[in-house]
This record gives sequence, C-alpha cells and structure tokens, in this order.
Amino acid sequence: MRTLPGILSGLLIAIVLFDAFETIILPRRVTRRFRLTALFYRFTWRPWSAIARRMRKPRRREAYLSYYGPLSTLLLLTVWSAGIILGFAGIHWAIETPLNAPEKVVDFRTYLYMSGTDYFTLGPGDVTTHTGIGRTLTVLEAGLGFGFLAIVIGYFPVLYQAFSKREMNIALLDSRAGSPASALEFLRHYAETQGFDRLDPDLFEAEHWASELLESHISYPVLSYFRSQHDNMSWLSSITTILDACSLLMVGIEGVKTRQAQLTFAMARHAVVDIAQILKTAPRPPEPARLPPSDFRRLRQQLLEAGLNLRDSPEAIERLTALRSRYEPFVSALAQRLIMPLPPWVPDRKVIHNWETSAWGRAGAPSPATPADPVEDDHG
Repeated sequence: MRTLPGILSGLLIAIVLFDAFETIILPRRVTRRFRLTALFYRFTWRPWSAIARRMRKPRRREAYLSYYGPLSTLLLLTVWSAGIILGFAGIHWAIETPLNAPEKVVDFRTYLYMSGTDYFTLGPGDVTTHTGIGRTLTVLEAGLGFGFLAIVIGYFPVLYQAFSKREMNIALLDSRAGSPASALEFLRHYAETQGFDRLDPDLFEAEHWASELLESHISYPVLSYFRSQHDNMSWLSSITTILDACSLLMVGIEGVKTRQAQLTFAMARHAVVDIAQILKTAPRPPEPARLPPSDFRRLRQQLLEAGLNLRDSPEAIERLTALRSRYEPFVSALAQRLIMPLPPWVPDRKVIHNWETSAWGRAGAPSPATPADPVEDDHG
C-alpha cells in the first residue's frame, strides 16, 4: 500500500470539492489566500490578457476578450473534473485495488481509465473491481460525479441570469449618458430633456443596480470578465459614469438636490472597492489624470451651456478632488486589470447613442439603393 499518494489523492478530492462549493454554492465573499479557482484565473488571465494587449484594433481585441469569461467557466469545470478523476485514480492505485482488466499488467493509466468511466457514470466497462473497498469507491465516485455535474450545470443559468440583468441596466444608461457613457452627457440629458424631477428616481434605480452588481460579482467573480454586448460599453464604465455624475452633484449644482446622489455614490463606491478586493487588484491612481484642470474648465463651460451652474470655488474643486480620490484608484486598477477603458469626463466628439446606429450606418443617413455590407461602427 502506498500511504502518501493515497493521502495526497484524498486531499486533492477534498480541495476540489471545497473549492467548487465556495465558487458555486456559497453566496458570500471568500478571503482565503489559497484557492484553486483564484489560482486558475490568475494563471489563465495573464497570458490571455497579454495577447489582447498586443492587438491594435479595439473591436478585434474586445471580441477576443469576450471569449474569456464563458470559456474560462468551461475550463474551470474541466479542471475540477480532472482533479476528482485523478484523485480517485490515485486512491485506487495507492491501495492497489484488484481489477478485472484486459491488460496483463495493471498500472496507473488503468486506474485512471476506470476512474473516468466511474465519474461520468458510464457504467461498468471493460475494467471492473470485485473487492468491497473497490466497489465502494466506484459507487462513491459515480454518485459524486452525477451530483457534481448536475450542480455545475445548474450553475450556468444562474450565472447568465445575473449577466442578463446586469446588461439590461447598462443598456438603459445608453439613452441617458451616451455611448460611451460620460457624466457630462448624463447631467446634460436631464437639463435639456427630462428635467431634474426624474433625476432622483433614476439615481435611486442606479443605487439598486450598484447593489445588485456588488452582490452578483462577489458571489460569482467570473462575471467581472464577461464583456458587454457593445464594444463601447462595460459594467465598469457604467458604474464609473454614475460615480462621476454623483461626484459633480455632491460638489454642488444650483437647483439640484444631493441626498440621493450621496446614497448612490456610497453604494457604487462600495461595489467597485469590494470587486477590486475580490479580484485582488490593488488601487492605483489613474495615469494620466482623468480630469486635468483644462478639462475641468471645459466640463464646467459645457455644463453652463446646458443651464447647469457647477460650483468652481477652491473649496468645491478640493471637494471634487477628494471625492474622486475615493473611487478613481479602484476603477483605474480594475480598468488596467480587465482591459476596460474608463469613460471620459468630457467626450472629445459629439455623443452618438447606440440606439441611433445600425449595422448599415447612422440613424437618419440616406438608405442605400441596394443592399450593402455592414459598416464598421460602435453598434457591435
């Protein structure tokens, strides 16, 4: 009997099962340093993102990155399954389970084959065991494989439901803040169209979306790697836009209340800080600065043109700087980690919403006389 390999094999099975339990079933943050899932994402995301950073075309890079989230989920399931199969094969090999096998010499590969057929519940194949402990291990692995695969398969609908709900709220922001979103366009929308009577209810909904984002991305961190439907949108840029807009409102705009903005800011900051902690992404100040003095003057001027008077006293500027320092290092670090661009404070060009586009051009453009190939645009 090989004692040490048997102990290590049993430990491998325990690690895999506990890791899957924490990832799929346990609905709370896991702060333990050593985790199989954390190691898996750390060592697979690095080469995947390194290849993406070498891609010059943003659309191609975004399409490539969009595969990582779903593919990594399938690969993680493969790693878990391989660990369980290898663990049971190691136990059989360690206790030297007698086998009925076509091979004259039974080695580890034979035990590995038998373990695989047991795990996937394929039924007794051409390799079987006739001892009590061997049959016990066979039944245990078959039941474990059946239950484990059922739980993991049930995990996918929950994951995609959370993803769909997240994307629905991101899409709703398009008509209010543009594509890509910006705090300037968000506030200008209310000043020029709906009026600020609708601002507090919409910020209330944004507060609830931030709380849902916090809960779903802590329970299922892999959602952080899932990309949005459009190339110029992401969950990170959306929540950063909300934080930017709330910061301006809290600094002070004449005639606009700030209480709901404070509540939304608190929840949105809580979300980005906790997600950064889950992904083990240390905060770092944005380089270059997102809002240099020249852009702040442009921002205030464009707000004035929309009828919004933003305070520009030294105290107000200091207040805005303090608010930005509470969340920008975290969103900047997440942007670097996930390769998700942050929204501009002041867009460099006229904002065009995704709803104004199509695969054949911009809304309002003359229709072609004959069908044409789709053009490259931001519609995705």
